[in-house]
Order: sequence, then structure tokens, then C-alpha cells
Amino acid sequence: MSLATVLISGREWVIPAAGFVLLAGGLLWWSYRRAPVTGPVGSICFGLKLLGVLALAACLIEPLWTGQRARPGANFFAIMADNSQSMHIKDRAEKLTRGEKVREALGAAKSGWQMQMENDFQVRRYIFDSSLQASTDWNDLNFSGRGSGLAPALRQIAERFKSQPLAGVLVFTDGTDTDGLEAFASQQLPPIYPVIVARDETIQDIAIQNVTVSQSAFEDAPVSIQADVSAMGYSGQNLTAQVLEHGKPVTEPQTLRAPRDNQLLPFRFQLKPAQSGVVFYQFLVAAQSAWHELESGRTTSEATLVNNSRFVQVDRGRGPYRILYVSGRPNWEYKFLNRALAEDDQVQLIGLIRIARREPKFEFRGRSGEASNPLFRGFDRKNEETERYDQPVLVRLNTRDESELRGGFPKTPEELFAYDAVVLDDIEAEFFTADQLALLQKFVSERGGGLLMLGGQESFHNGKYHRTAVGDMLPVYLDVTGEADPPRDLKFSLTREGWLQAWARIRSTETDERTRLDEMPSFQVLNRTRGIKPGASVIAALSDGRGNDFPAIVVQRYGSGRTGALTIGDFWRWGLTQENLQRDLGKGWRQMIRWLVADTPKRIEFATQKATSENGQVFNLRVRVRDEKFQPMDNANVIVSVSEISKPAPPIRLTAEPSSQEPGVYQASFVSRHPGGYRANAIVTNATGGWVGAAEAGWVSDLAEEEFRSLKPNRASLESLAGKTGGEVITLDKLQNLVDGLPRKKAPVTENWTAPLWHKPAVFLFALGCFVIEWGLRRWKGLA
Repeated sequence: MSLATVLISGREWVIPAAGFVLLAGGLLWWSYRRAPVTGPVGSICFGLKLLGVLALAACLIEPLWTGQRARPGANFFAIMADNSQSMHIKDRAEKLTRGEKVREALGAAKSGWQMQMENDFQVRRYIFDSSLQASTDWNDLNFSGRGSGLAPALRQIAERFKSQPLAGVLVFTDGTDTDGLEAFASQQLPPIYPVIVARDETIQDIAIQNVTVSQSAFEDAPVSIQADVSAMGYSGQNLTAQVLEHGKPVTEPQTLRAPRDNQLLPFRFQLKPAQSGVVFYQFLVAAQSAWHELESGRTTSEATLVNNSRFVQVDRGRGPYRILYVSGRPNWEYKFLNRALAEDDQVQLIGLIRIARREPKFEFRGRSGEASNPLFRGFDRKNEETERYDQPVLVRLNTRDESELRGGFPKTPEELFAYDAVVLDDIEAEFFTADQLALLQKFVSERGGGLLMLGGQESFHNGKYHRTAVGDMLPVYLDVTGEADPPRDLKFSLTREGWLQAWARIRSTETDERTRLDEMPSFQVLNRTRGIKPGASVIAALSDGRGNDFPAIVVQRYGSGRTGALTIGDFWRWGLTQENLQRDLGKGWRQMIRWLVADTPKRIEFATQKATSENGQVFNLRVRVRDEKFQPMDNANVIVSVSEISKPAPPIRLTAEPSSQEPGVYQASFVSRHPGGYRANAIVTNATGGWVGAAEAGWVSDLAEEEFRSLKPNRASLESLAGKTGGEVITLDKLQNLVDGLPRKKAPVTENWTAPLWHKPAVFLFALGCFVIEWGLRRWKGLA
């Protein structure tokens, strides 16, 4: 809006007025030269009388005061009120909550400042939280929204009035920033006038700022939950936190002393889920003296209890993970490994054990005309091809059906890729064909499986793997040169890298772990290696007591999978003598195998990602489907069923559509309008309706997470927004002043206005005042 200017309407009176001023000025100058008034008083009297003459002369030329203003009723003006839950907060030294102050300001809809605004603009009323809604009389302002979505609301306002003359937006808010207002693009917005009803003083409140969940292969407590808590106004007091599942505690309460207001207090919990798949936990925190308030849901000490609770989701995976164990002979290693994994219901160990080598046809002939191996004479083998002399004799253990591994080690990707990991023990490289060795390499690098080689008699260098595809994958160099006396009485210890890996530790504390390592028996058999490959990590080492260290457990990433080498040839010796050592050995095997399959992809992978939305929290559901060769499957049908864990309502069924960006990926979207945990199941069928598989995913929707992260207004963001759009931040007591000045501010539709400056009583009063003061000064000096 341009500034008002002064126009002269009586231009024909300009010359007479100028002549009048010159004549009057000359007479005044002549009279004051002859008058006895001298010094500053004379100058002041002369100036006052001349100003009075100039004011009277100005009336002769009829000056007009003119400018522009918003045309009444031609422009729109939007009033927005925050309807989020944070408006229930009561600031310090306040009798009313933030929402009550807004309701009081908006209560008189047809009187006061709102009536005045309606005389100048077409007023449109809205309430906003996570969405924007029109309002007629503010009766639907109940402060129950889950978030202050100011930026999305302003975007909707700009879109709705895109072709309409919108003069500005008046926003009643507590200033909580829940949607990245600082990065909000404001180029297309009219002037924004935020009315902040919250105070900047610190409010006594405990709030969960961040919650992170990490998982490991540590068997006793594979899940770690860390929550960073802010405690405003609780410095030096005790805070108590606990983790619950289905409303029942799964951890002991943890109490810590609150730091200063500007510091975060970390709570850490370790726990072991009782079931596999998606599990939901609830983290609770409160002042130790007010824990009963959290249980009852009513607070007298804190500003709110909404930010004292947070749901977290943990996906422990859903097995079974299938491990193919291949050995060149029956041994004790398989006995202890099989016994250990039998206690893990998520892992299946499938054994393929050779009990006799391949032999030439012309040796050890049986009865006349007999071509089969006499070792199997007397067994009923009608449904299986009888082993011949030129074939090794293999025993299959824990197979899924009669056809699994019937032909020995898998020869096709469909067969091998059905497993999650392969363990090779005491089996030479010549047992496999060149194609099978190359297939093993693809199994790890492309399929993402795990490969672990144990230190049997015919493993590593002794198994002649150093120039094979398997040797290329192992994390150690196998081309050992020269002969050396085998080391004996080797002591096992963890390296620095091993101490950092949860799966390599058996005890939960360092002291207990060192005690356990000291109690381990010495090992007598070691497979020598030339060195460690670049990028590999040595988890454990063996020492011969003479200053020589040898790698015992070495791991590395290889392509999409991972490989490991256990160079100890008598690892079973660990659990041979004592029952407690046998338990440690079993736990060690389970953690090592869990690590081996931790990142192994499945044929069907289900992932979720939170996206922004104006109607709630939108979660993008992404299902990746692969065929038996682990290639993208494009002709699948994917149905996703979503249910809330806290509601017994029937699940919502969604059809996932193929992605246009990536083959084998199917996508769907779900809007979470209620807080809490959500569980989704994806059912995949092929083009003919045949079963392909299923996958499970979960997520937590917490619409109030950002809303109550900080209860202080984000004044800087609102001031920046107002400044960029040409508005200003005001308080409730300045609201009437703003409304009075709105017609004179910038608007899309304006009109010119004029006012006769000369016709104002103030002009004549000013002239009269000049003459009276001049007379008063002369009277005071005794000259009148």
C-alpha cells in the first residue's frame, strides 16, 4: 500500500495565497523590528504568528489528503485457529489454558473486532490441526487434533484462494512447530499475521525427544531401546522409566537423576522378545514422585502427560531360517551345532553328511551282477535311486521332504537359493563341481546368503579351496607356503573388533566375559592361513603363549551377503567337559548363526516408510517380490491387510500396485489417523493364483510426537514467516490495533480515498493556538 499524499484542489488560489503570505510576513517583520521585543522571545513570537498565517493561507488553496485503502467487501481475509491438543497447555502464571484464551478471543463472533473485520473484508474462518476444516461459528473448536499442521494448512489456503483476492491470514496458534515450518516456501502466500497465545517461559514438563531401537544377535537381550528424555523444571529430581508390552512390564523400572533443562537424559533398556515377527512396546517415563499420575492419566505436576509415553516397534523377523550344513564325514562339530540350533525355533539345520567317498566302479564289487553299493544292502530304497560306487554315500538329516537334497548338493539356483546360509565343514573342494562352486559364489554375492567355513580336517588350505570361487569369498588367504609345526594349547580371546560385536560375546558385562574366556579350554587344532584379506574383521584370535597370535574367527561382507571363517578344528572341545561350558558353546553357535543370517533377504520383503500428509500420517507400504531364482517377479498379485493392534476391528485390505520405477516392487499407501501400532500382512500369489509367500511389517503412528516435543512457541519461525509475507507477529492485546489498521495495509483490491485537510477543525485550532501562544508570551514579558 502506497503512503498517503497531499493534493491541492484550489490551484487558482495559489497566487493570492502566496501574495497574502508575503504581505503578512512583511508586515510582521516590519512590526517586530519596531517592537521592543528582542532576543529569543521575539524570534519565537515572530515564528508563531507566521505559522498561524501560513495555516490560514493553506486553507485558501484547499489541500486534500489522499491515498489508497482496501475496498470494503472486495477482499477475502482468512482467520485460522489451532485445534491441536497442545492448546490444552496452561502456561505459568496464567489462569486460562492456551485454548481457552483463543476461545475467549473468538467468542464474540458478531461483535468487536470480528464485526469490524467483516465490514472491511469477506471473512472466512478455519480450524486446523493435522488437516484444515472450514468453520462457521467456532463451535467445532475442541482442541483434539493430533498435530499443528500450520504449513500444510497455509498451503491449502493458498490453493483455495489461488484466483481470489486474499488480503491476509490471521493465525491463532501456540507456536509449536510440527511440520518443518522453517523450510516452508512462502512465496505464494498473502501477509500472515500469527497471534501467539503461548508464553516463552519454561514450563515444567517431561518429554520423550527421541527413541531408537537396535537389534543384535546377542541371545539374552537382542533388542536395545534407548530413549532421550528432556526434563524441563526437574533438575536434580529422580525420573523413572519402564518398558511395557500389552500393558504389562517387560523390564524393571530404571531411575536416573534429571540433568539441567537444556540437557537430555538417556534411558537404555535391553530385552528379549518372547515371540518372533513384529512386536510393539510402550516406553513410559515420569518423575519418580509422580509415577502414580502416569498410571492414572491425570497430572498435577506436569503440563501434560501426552509426551511421557511412546510406542516403539521391533521386527525380530519370522523364520524359519534354513541353514544347509555340508560335511565330509560325521563329526562332533555337527553334534554340538545341531544340539545348539535345536533350541532356536527360528533356525532349521539341514544336514548333508557324507559317510563314504566316491569310489571307482571296478573296486570292491559286491555280488555277481550287483552294481549298487553293498553298504545299503538290506535297506528299503524303492523310492530313491540306489547309490552307486562312483557316487559318494550321503545322509540327509532334517530335510523338509523326501525330495530335498535327493541329488546331493544343489545344482540349480532354485534349489540352493531356498536356503539362507551354507556351512561347510571338513569337506574338500573336489566334492563340488565347478558349476556348484560358482553357484555358491552367486548364492552369497547375488542372493545375499551367508557362507561359513568350519575348520575341519579338509577345510581351507587342506581342502584345496585356495584357487576356487569359494576361496575367493573367504575372508582369509589360503595359499599357505612352507611347513611348520602345528601349534598346540591355543588360548581363545576376543579382539578389539570382537568386543564390539554383540554376537561374539556370551556374557552381558565385560568382567563376566573375561572370566568366561579364562575358563575356556585350550584348542589343539588350527587351520593355518597366510593372512587376512582387506576389509575383513578378525573377531577372535588364538594365542600359543609364546607371543604368536592366529586368527580364529574372521568375517567380511561379500557382495550382497557375508562370509565367515572359523579356523579352529576342534571347536567342539569348548563344551566337552563341563555342563556350563556346553551351554556357553550352544549359545555361541546360536549367536554366530543368527549373525550369519541376520541380513539375508527373503523372497518377499515388506518395508514401510512414513511420508508427510495433510490428513494424517501416511505410510508407504513397499513389497518386494522375487522368484525362486531371486529375480524380480513382475506378474504377482499382492494383497495387504492392515490392522490396529489396539482395536479389534476387521483389517483393512489394500491392493498393492506394481511400481513404475523398479521391477518386482509393489506399492500401496495407508493413512494412519489414530495413534498406536499398526500391523500389516502381505499375501503374494502368482499370475495363476498359486501361493508365493507372505510377509509381515509394522509401524507406529504417533501424531502427537512432534506436537509435544517442545511446549515453547517457535517464535523465530513464525516471525520469519510473517516477515517474508509482509505480515507481523502480534499478541492478543494488540489484536484490535491490527484490525483497525488492516484496511490501510496492502490488499489485492483497493480504492482511492480523499479527505479535505483544510476543512479540519484542527487546522483552525492550530492557527488560533499559534496566535494565542504568541500573545501569551508577549503578555508574560509585559509587552501586550
